[in-house]
Amino acid sequence: MLNSTLSTLSYFILVGYIDDGNFRYLYFLITILLYMVILLVNTSLIVLIYMNRRLHEPMYVLLCSLFVNELYGSTGVFPFLLTQILSDVHTISVSFCFLQIFTVYSYANIEFCSLAIMSYDRYFAICRPLQYNTHMTINRVFMLILAAWLYSFMKVLVLLFLNLRLKRCGNIINNLCCVNYLIVKLACSGTEVNNIYGICTTVLTVFVPLFPILFSYIKILKVCFSGSNQTRQKAVSTCTPHLASLINFTFGCCFEILQSRFDMTHVPRVLRIFLSLYFLIVQPLMNPFMYGLQMSKIRKTFLLFYKMTDKDDV
Repeated sequence: MLNSTLSTLSYFILVGYIDDGNFRYLYFLITILLYMVILLVNTSLIVLIYMNRRLHEPMYVLLCSLFVNELYGSTGVFPFLLTQILSDVHTISVSFCFLQIFTVYSYANIEFCSLAIMSYDRYFAICRPLQYNTHMTINRVFMLILAAWLYSFMKVLVLLFLNLRLKRCGNIINNLCCVNYLIVKLACSGTEVNNIYGICTTVLTVFVPLFPILFSYIKILKVCFSGSNQTRQKAVSTCTPHLASLINFTFGCCFEILQSRFDMTHVPRVLRIFLSLYFLIVQPLMNPFMYGLQMSKIRKTFLLFYKMTDKDDV
């Protein structure tokens, strides 16, 4: 009778929040400021690339897709966090919980796929510059972006389907947001298929994209060591943001995977909360600033646009 009741519950209880009295208003202010900055910087660069024809090139189209994904992922979590910070009871409906899982997990998939495609683009730009315009056409880039998004959506939909069929024997999640593995652990029916698919999905999401990325950068390094100073400068200016973005996002995702599967109570709670949201906060903030500052064409276009608007105001 108890199992039947629990399996039909319509909400989950999130116990990862710190109810810290009046400090909740400070946390709310910090969170909303972070979200506003994420919205502002990512939207600004999307508009800048869209409006300027000089930036209608494969690399910048890929960057535009990356910035759209940052908005997509952060919007899947930040509005929810803002409501929960001010709430006395931290609950989430089952349907919204699964929607949140779909958003966050597809965001992570799209991020890794986008970084893999961008490494492929840099490989042709630096190692095979004469073939670049033939291989990396705008149409091909759009097809690669579409394939990355559809592939990510389909993979996460299968994950959710496997989760929805389970009978649950509890509704308490020890986290700030919904995590697929923590919900699977609440099941009182067989989870072998879910566990196998979860491991396969993790490998496909994190480790498989690393192969084309590693291949691309090994080739790029070879060209850098044997090429001219101009080639080295081009490689450093375009590859540094990409590598930093990859390392940063991989670190954030790896911590979240480890936290959901292993006992991390020895880690201070505040640090656990920050690191669990790391890939959803730092990545959407870091990417626009890094690519905007490091890539000279975006920086020059932005400064030119700023000067033009400044003159119009005068």
